[in-house]
Amino acid sequence: MEKSRLELKVGLFVFIGLGLLAVLLVQFSKGTSLFRGTYTVKLHTENVGGLKQRSGVLLSGVQVGGVEKIVLADDGKSVTVFLKIYKDAPIYDDARFVIEQAGFLGDQFVSIIPTENKGAKLTDGAEVNCAVPFNLQEVARDAAGFIKRIDETAKKLDASVADLQARVLNGETLANFGTSITNMRLFTEQALDTVHTINLIVATNTAQVSAAVSNAVLFSADLTRLADSAQGVLNTNSVNIAAATKNIQDATIIFKQLAIDLQAGKGLAGTVLQNQELATNIQAIAQNLSVTTSNLNRSGLWGILWSHKPPATNTAAVKKYVPKK
Repeated sequence: MEKSRLELKVGLFVFIGLGLLAVLLVQFSKGTSLFRGTYTVKLHTENVGGLKQRSGVLLSGVQVGGVEKIVLADDGKSVTVFLKIYKDAPIYDDARFVIEQAGFLGDQFVSIIPTENKGAKLTDGAEVNCAVPFNLQEVARDAAGFIKRIDETAKKLDASVADLQARVLNGETLANFGTSITNMRLFTEQALDTVHTINLIVATNTAQVSAAVSNAVLFSADLTRLADSAQGVLNTNSVNIAAATKNIQDATIIFKQLAIDLQAGKGLAGTVLQNQELATNIQAIAQNLSVTTSNLNRSGLWGILWSHKPPATNTAAVKKYVPKK
């Protein structure tokens, strides 16, 4: 009987010890406590990095819960992290959730960063979003690729410099460059001599240059006065000039109409131009008048009247003009 009681006591002691050990393990682990009320928050992200189940959840550096489980979405492109948060730790919906790492090689945890705490408090089943955590290995891979691209670029630069030295910085090019520098120096010396000569000419002909400048100034002033006078004349006689221009335009129209009438055979001049016989008679009359005036100039009026011979005329060319019907 005593042996049975002893075994019962030993068994009870072992059971109580195991229970206390389990409580201590839960209490000091990164999971939630069994003696504090909690609520669940669903955290959505594209990648959880090295975050594991039972990882801690810290609010402003203080642990307020733990990661209950991590579930991969059906499409395999996102992850849902279930967080167990203590009820006595108020979290507002404007807080930021970030997956961080403890130290350089430490474990990752969920960090909650409060902002203004003006929104509503998160309740059981609330859903929030989280950015992708910093991945040192991915950064190292990107850095390796970047370093590789830099190395390739450096090799291309080396090849370009070598090609530049072979094509541009060769002996012939350097010799030509030296010749160009020498020619430039000679040209500079000649230019300095020319400037010096010009300075001497200006210095020895200061009076003439001043007189020429004064004459140019006076001539410019005269031109200005002439322009002002011409402008005054135009302003004063603008009406007359406009009338004269109008008369010239009218005369041009009249002459144009007269030319049209001449070509159409209208009027005396048009008839003369269109009738060849009448034009011949008028030409003969003009010749007779020329002979008569010549005789008048040579013998005078009395000499012609007392002369036995009448003055020579081209009577044969004169015909009676009969207008055509």
